[in-house]
Amino acid sequence: MTRSIPTSLLNALFEGGNQSNALTDIQPFYGVDLDFDSGNLRLWTGFGAKTISGQSYTGSGNLLSIGGLAEVSDLSAKGVNLTLSGIPTALVSYALTEEYQGRAVAIYWGIEGVSDVVEVFSGYMDTMTISDSGESSTIGLTVESRLITLERAIPRRYTEESHQAVRTAKGLTGADTFFSYVTDLQDKQIVWGREVSNG
Repeated sequence: MTRSIPTSLLNALFEGGNQSNALTDIQPFYGVDLDFDSGNLRLWTGFGAKTISGQSYTGSGNLLSIGGLAEVSDLSAKGVNLTLSGIPTALVSYALTEEYQGRAVAIYWGIEGVSDVVEVFSGYMDTMTISDSGESSTIGLTVESRLITLERAIPRRYTEESHQAVRTAKGLTGADTFFSYVTDLQDKQIVWGREVSNG
């Protein structure tokens, strides 16, 4: 999938030409934004607090790993796996009780010393697995790509009932008879290219 990369990141990655401020030693990182019901959990693969796109991220160091992150040239929906290890057992109850399925996830990539980042993945939380060793736990989270919605059937129909249900859900008011005559058209004979007698 194509995406625009900020000039500041390109300058840091490539040396030569007009990119005179290219970094000779780069330190890439990832930032993960998990949108839970009780609030966003923002982690990054470094140490200490970090501000990414105006939001504060907590450093997870080597405890956070991202698997399955890959670029594809078509519109296939490729998911990723997030693993957070070394979690105190007391925090496992938080993971067990939190509503998470279908909530948004965004993954960013950046370079230390450059304020701009690139969103490399966005999707929805799917399933969470917890492995508890007694002293610490490991939480694994599979995340579906946003493109998975293209594979789901839309439960809408070209009927008056479906149309009015959508209008009600969106809080729209007023008369709208766009699909009122659809049922009458099902068995209607339309004369085209031949003569018929009146009546």
